[in-house]
Amino acid sequence: MIKQALISVSDKTGVLDFARALSAMGVNILSTGGTAKLLADNGVAVTEVADYTGFPEMLDGRVKTLHPKVHGGILARRDLPEHVAKLEEHSIPTIDMVVVNLYPFQATVAKDECTLDDAIENIDIGGPAMLRSAAKNHKDVVVICDPADYGHVLAEMKTTDSAPGYVSYETRFMLAKKVYAHTAQYDGAITNYLSSLGPDRLHANRGAYPQTLNVHFEKVQDMRYGENPHQSAAFYRDLNPVAGALANYRQLQGKELSFNNIADADAAWECVKSLGGFDQAAACVIIKHANPCGVALGANAVDAYKRALQTDPTSAFGGIIAFNTVVDGAAATELAKLFVEVLIAPSFTAEALQILSAKQNVRLLEIPLGDGVNPLDVKRVGGGLLVQSADSKNVLLADLKVVTKLQPTQQQLQDLMFAWRVAKYVKSNAIVFCANNMTLGVGAGQMSRIDSARIASIKAQNAGLSLAGSVVASDAFFPFRDGLDVVVDAGATCVIHPGGSMRDQEVIDAADERGVVMVYTGTRHFRH
Repeated sequence: MIKQALISVSDKTGVLDFARALSAMGVNILSTGGTAKLLADNGVAVTEVADYTGFPEMLDGRVKTLHPKVHGGILARRDLPEHVAKLEEHSIPTIDMVVVNLYPFQATVAKDECTLDDAIENIDIGGPAMLRSAAKNHKDVVVICDPADYGHVLAEMKTTDSAPGYVSYETRFMLAKKVYAHTAQYDGAITNYLSSLGPDRLHANRGAYPQTLNVHFEKVQDMRYGENPHQSAAFYRDLNPVAGALANYRQLQGKELSFNNIADADAAWECVKSLGGFDQAAACVIIKHANPCGVALGANAVDAYKRALQTDPTSAFGGIIAFNTVVDGAAATELAKLFVEVLIAPSFTAEALQILSAKQNVRLLEIPLGDGVNPLDVKRVGGGLLVQSADSKNVLLADLKVVTKLQPTQQQLQDLMFAWRVAKYVKSNAIVFCANNMTLGVGAGQMSRIDSARIASIKAQNAGLSLAGSVVASDAFFPFRDGLDVVVDAGATCVIHPGGSMRDQEVIDAADERGVVMVYTGTRHFRH
């Protein structure tokens, strides 16, 4: 039975209605500062913590709830007679509910004008102490750190007929776990920020990589297994995924997602999101084992899909397919002809859902489009972690440098830009043949760039596609002219790559000799 609650929140979302409901149920409310004023100004009976403890807030509010009458009332075990006797001896009532959220440290340090003093003053002390105390004693105390839980707790208090005001142990334990995750994240954010400051301790000069790195994720689901059946796995997502991230998916139908499904779906989704800004708005990406095996633009979803499928219909079997546009009935009819593991799109029409419902095992993921990029790319290695900034750079036309005598046409420039965008998502060494906004052959993940080029041309031949007049993107420079000769022999007339080899001039001379266009991006896109 909840008789007394302490409410002290920085985020006041929903707190007034929550406090009113508690008060109507006969709960005595303690509060501090701005929260107490908000409640009192709106007619909610409230006792200031300073009046409750008999000790005033002091040190500019740094000390207000750090008092035995507060923590004794929270931490005392009701099932231990000696605890109960000690409370009676010191006239300390129990506190049965703690509703606290913390100073906005993360929002403060996200501001460009933040100073170290601003950051320090937004480190909450009393709040985490009360939350941790209440969570430790969750058997007797309900603790809430998230306004989203107000409704659930109130509903449970109102619907327990045998004991009005009662909150189940299952709910108390769930809320306690949430508190420790929240305070861990909060302390982690403080550590990350302070350890990113240099000797001058200036906010503007903080480092991108803190001395101590804390990362926090929440589990979405267990996987049936990992990359292979003998491995276990689970999927975790950021606490606040960026806009447009795969973790924002909503599964509309199909089997449970697997470890490999999610990894490949992320590759497909990131690639298709990058293909905006071309003349044809609809884009389709087909992924197999983390590599694009077909990418194309089209007038609509079905057009883009048919063109992407032409590149490598054999590899597309059992693949992951992503669109940056709505999947309608026409696209669904074509997609239903192929065995597909996952289909991803910003939306599906009712007709498309009806058609695809006949293939119940196909996983349909609906993800809102967005241009957010994870700020850090992380890779686990033995005994450590590699952390880098995301490869979020998209080369623009203005960045290109034509290094050959022959100049590209407007259509060739368009195809070069498209090929380069695709190559960014192909495992190194990457060679991508394209023409008319579609891939013709993709060579991926070879130890030799020449082998990647040969494989890409073989893929095109197997699909019955001509490489005559095509463009080629290479994710890194050609160290020798032999790689250039392979792609030109296959039919390419334009080549785009970063440049930067010791033998750049030799390769440029070879391009002039072969009568092809060569364009530098100045940007490399290794993908391991």
